Amino acid sequence: MKRLPILVIAVLLCFIGCNSSEKKTSGKKDKYEQTKESLGETEKKNPLRFLIVTYNDKKNIFRKTVTKGEIKNNATVAIYKDVEYKIMYYSKTGTLLGESATTDHSAIEPGKSLSFKAKEWAPKDTDSVLVKIISAKSE
Repeated sequence: MKRLPILVIAVLLCFIGCNSSEKKTSGKKDKYEQTKESLGETEKKNPLRFLIVTYNDKKNIFRKTVTKGEIKNNATVAIYKDVEYKIMYYSKTGTLLGESATTDHSAIEPGKSLSFKAKEWAPKDTDSVLVKIISAKSE
């Protein structure tokens, strides 16, 4: 008979303990989801902060400038598409000689890359090439 009240108290404490940890866990999940949503919003609003371009250029046997590169999506949530980039040609003195804009309509998943290749007649006296991302849309 003396064991019954102790058993009832133990069961009640067990239920109270279990319920409080569930609340903490759901609170953590809610905070995680809020952080994930705010991060996703930041990534969607600022695609140029999360898209990184690397490239190299050379002249082929026909004297065309061949620019090969890769655009990497460093975002954790956002998927980007319709990436518009410019290829700019500069002289030895840093004067802009010409430029061309291109849009790639592929989607770039978070952590993935998109390769590109452009063959163009560069303006006379071109010394260096610069590739710059202009814009991108998020899905």
